[in-house]
Amino acid sequence: MFSELKFSVPWGHVAAKAWGPSDGRPVLCLHGWLDNANTFDKLIPLLPRDCYYVAMDFSGHGLSSHRPAGSAYYSLDYVMDVRRVAAALQWRRFTLMGHSMGGSVAGMFCFLYPEMVDKLILLESLGFLPAPEDTEAWLKSKRVVIDRLLSLEAKQQTPKARSPQEALQRLLEANRHLTAEGGAILLQRGATETPAGLVYNRDMRVRTQNRESLTVEQCVKLLQKVQDRVLIIVAREGLLVPQKLDSRSHFAKALQEEFESTLKEHIQLVEVPGSHFVHLNEPEVVSGIISNFLMAQNARARL
Repeated sequence: MFSELKFSVPWGHVAAKAWGPSDGRPVLCLHGWLDNANTFDKLIPLLPRDCYYVAMDFSGHGLSSHRPAGSAYYSLDYVMDVRRVAAALQWRRFTLMGHSMGGSVAGMFCFLYPEMVDKLILLESLGFLPAPEDTEAWLKSKRVVIDRLLSLEAKQQTPKARSPQEALQRLLEANRHLTAEGGAILLQRGATETPAGLVYNRDMRVRTQNRESLTVEQCVKLLQKVQDRVLIIVAREGLLVPQKLDSRSHFAKALQEEFESTLKEHIQLVEVPGSHFVHLNEPEVVSGIISNFLMAQNARARL
């Protein structure tokens, strides 16, 4: 069983869902790009029951409000969403668990507020986004963000309504890592039923988000700011296997080598069978690993 939560923000609200006793150990769960809080629906029931899990919808996703007209979506905006929710819950110290983009947001939050995080769990995420090696490529990526946003504003398109079958099929075609069951679970929160059919809830401007990217050296330096242990789960058929990352393979390989050497005692890196959505498609593959990590006593835990 879960409960629905809603946190007021200046432009509307941030929606979330919660499992477990409200006085339990706090765990904040962050979903991936274009997903929503339902991505944790099958995983959380398999985790320790003495924790209080809150899975939030980032702004522009799921049941959360879209940002005001004229606004873009920046990675730090999502970090700010996390800070607002933590403040609303009156959490001073908690565990962060993030999938994909949610892992990058969780990582950045840890670097900015290391005193607030006791453990960090990254699902199919290294906690960072690689910086383009070429300056011109970096400039081009920023220009694309601006041009796409202005193009969307000029079109002012009304969200298209689709039949439930078409909405699911389109979602599955856009993400080959999702199963039909997983896609249906995400759609429950990611679309609204109208007389004309299902309409996706997400803000189209989310596709133009401006991401914070870092070099390997910056990543390693920032990781050393995290005050407690980190668990990274990588799926063999996911997006982070170095030999499958093409242009990003150098970044992922170099970062994983640093994890396994310089930060060996600090970070647990586990490879599991499955795809990018292993936590949703086959939660039993990762639930035991995460449960053991959650229950392990922190050597540096603080009251």
